[in-house]
Amino acid sequence: MKLHSLPLCLFLLFLCLPSPSPIVAVGDSPFTPKAYLIRYWNNKISNDLPRPWFLINMASPLTAAQYAVFSKIAKADRNSLAAQLPEFCSSADLLCFPDLSPSSLSKHDDNVNFTSYEFQNFTNYGSHSAAGADSFKNYTVDVNLPVDTFRRYSRDSSAHTDRFSNYATGGNVADQSFHTYGPATAGGAGEFGNYAKDVNVPNLRFTAYSDDADGRKQEFKSYSENANVGDQNFTSYGKNGNGAATGFTSYGNNSNVMDTAFKNYGESGNGDADTFTSYAFNGNNPDNTFKNYGAGGNGPVDTFNSYRQESNVGADSFNSYGKKSNAADVGFVNYGKTFNGGTDKFSGYSDSDRVSFNGYGVNNTFKDYAKTGVTFAGYLNATDVTAAVGAAKGKMVNNKRWVEPGKFFREKMLKSGTIMPMPDIRDKMPKRSFLPRNIAAELPFSAAEIGELEKIFHAVEGSAMAKMIAGTLAECERAPSRDETKRCVTSVEDMIDFATAVLGRNVVVRTTETTVGAKQTIMIGSVKGINGGKLTKSVSCHQSLFPYLVYYCHSVPKVRVYEADILDPKTKDKINHGVAICHIDTSAWGATHGAFLALGSGPGKIEVCHWIFENDMTWTVAD
Repeated sequence: MKLHSLPLCLFLLFLCLPSPSPIVAVGDSPFTPKAYLIRYWNNKISNDLPRPWFLINMASPLTAAQYAVFSKIAKADRNSLAAQLPEFCSSADLLCFPDLSPSSLSKHDDNVNFTSYEFQNFTNYGSHSAAGADSFKNYTVDVNLPVDTFRRYSRDSSAHTDRFSNYATGGNVADQSFHTYGPATAGGAGEFGNYAKDVNVPNLRFTAYSDDADGRKQEFKSYSENANVGDQNFTSYGKNGNGAATGFTSYGNNSNVMDTAFKNYGESGNGDADTFTSYAFNGNNPDNTFKNYGAGGNGPVDTFNSYRQESNVGADSFNSYGKKSNAADVGFVNYGKTFNGGTDKFSGYSDSDRVSFNGYGVNNTFKDYAKTGVTFAGYLNATDVTAAVGAAKGKMVNNKRWVEPGKFFREKMLKSGTIMPMPDIRDKMPKRSFLPRNIAAELPFSAAEIGELEKIFHAVEGSAMAKMIAGTLAECERAPSRDETKRCVTSVEDMIDFATAVLGRNVVVRTTETTVGAKQTIMIGSVKGINGGKLTKSVSCHQSLFPYLVYYCHSVPKVRVYEADILDPKTKDKINHGVAICHIDTSAWGATHGAFLALGSGPGKIEVCHWIFENDMTWTVAD
């Protein structure tokens, strides 16, 4: 083909193309998002160092044709983009939850045994069942995005048992809803064993659970154990029940930053018995809210046994607990003996019934509390707690999930021959890609426009998707901390712009090469300090949870960055190449930061180092 026969636009594009790149294979279209990103990198970065493959590969996988179509749709009409969400998510490698249609199993024979099941919307399932049992085993197990909805489940049943074993365990971002579960039932039981265990970001909702039930037993064993960040909501749980027995065993234990809300729990019940055993034990900053719990009940028995014990910080709020109830018996045993503080607020708690605290923590506020019938035994002040946990401090810290060995370390550890634990540096976020810049720019990205985002990504109010979007926007819009420069970037091009604005065009971006050695003991090999090991400026970027890749990038002063070979301590063979950053000034960090629990000391007194985890990165000026 003669050159003058080429279309003018294509001819002009060829004039601007850089030399051929090994990232884009021969024959690939120059109009793909990845091809555009490579040209952008060449124009913005002034050095000839190898391009960062891990970053380039985060570019959108859209083909040239898909890129053109979705760009046009995003610019013209967001509603049209929402209408084509499944295709858009699949083509662009986004995180989207499935839209569930009603299940065909609304009518079924009694005593059904589901061995392996997932992604269903159960409506009117098990209604009017008599005796027998329905059993769900291995329900949505080890699924990346487990989404299930149960509506009007087991309604009006009699002496019927529902069993869920290994429900939504091992998932990543779980969204589970039970609406009107077991209402107006007589006898029988609902049993949940290993519910949402080892889930990364659970969002679990029980609405109108077992309301108007007569003598029904509900039991949660190992609920949301070992989870990382998330929300649990129980609304109108056991309301107007008669002789109901509810038990939570090993609830939220070893979890990180878990929020739980109980509203109208056991309200107006008769002879109900609720037991919380080993609740939020050994957790990191659990936050539990009880509103109108057990209000208006007759003869309820509520027992909290080993509640939020040995946790880090944490907060509980009881608002109108047991109000206007008759002959209530409430017992707190080993309540709130948290390591490193914690706060509890009781507002409008019980009238004149029997309430006992046996072994209770510190930092508590009691307002509008019963004047009689309350017994405090073993109530600890701050000095008592310090003495009680001081001797076991080292053991407690080493056993804490939230201060995993090796997660934080001192700068002196970064020398050849050091043997140390490597934390789990694997990326636990769902797999996603960046959107092309011109598509991301057309989508709203602010709390003021959150409704538009929820429409585009089919985020139902209260769902994991809605909370995920709101949480990331809130973090992106918060004010920077002292001396911090920050920006959330929605494309690789935005990240390049931010890094070069802070550091200049002669930059390099690094990450730990692989995850080999994670959760194992390693040996440090040769170590290189960036900028000669002197204090340097850097831009670190960390993933946020969002439908497409969003990174929180920030620059803080007084850091040193290192590269280190990671060796097998037995064979001395190189198994990885790590990147670590040491924060020399920690004076702005909170006193409850996990680094100080792991290493001792406090803000501004020590430097703190950590590895750059998989798919996170740090930018510096090139040596």
